[in-house]
Amino acid sequence: MGALIFSLNVTLDGCVDHQEGIADDETHALFTRLMDEGGAMLWGRVTYEMMESYWPAVARGDVQAPPALLEWAVKLEAKPKYVVSSTRNDFPWANSHHIAGDLREGVQKLKDETPAGVLLGSGKLATELERLDLIDEYQLLVQPRIAGHGPTLHQGGLPATRKLELLSAEPLRNGAVAMHYRRAG
Repeated sequence: MGALIFSLNVTLDGCVDHQEGIADDETHALFTRLMDEGGAMLWGRVTYEMMESYWPAVARGDVQAPPALLEWAVKLEAKPKYVVSSTRNDFPWANSHHIAGDLREGVQKLKDETPAGVLLGSGKLATELERLDLIDEYQLLVQPRIAGHGPTLHQGGLPATRKLELLSAEPLRNGAVAMHYRRAG
């Protein structure tokens, strides 16, 4: 069974707005490495649609992009992508799959079938999966910013505090810190 790894950019005040992160070559290299290490990506519908609206065009060469972004786009195109949605059933982007029905069962099955692990990149979905005790690790890129707005990490609240064990902390040249945690005992 593979791990479910929640990975996202977050500001010091907890904002997870994708526009608030530093998107430089070092950041893209970090997220490309995380994607390479995992066996699949997992998103909610909103994140999927945001990604689908841009990255396939980059991978096809329809959008000019620096080498780090092009590398990410090409690898993302090939990576299995799983989407949780109750409002959409058609996911035409290459290697996209729908998880329908019971959330716990669907995500547990995905973990069981993906020994290299599943990289979760949706904030709202992460809250639901945290409530179901399905997230095993956290790879957060803490941005050196205070956004002063939302959305924020686990904005909908959790039933209890989750204790984590620090596995590593790696500062980047841009001031962000890559934090790797796993669930404690």
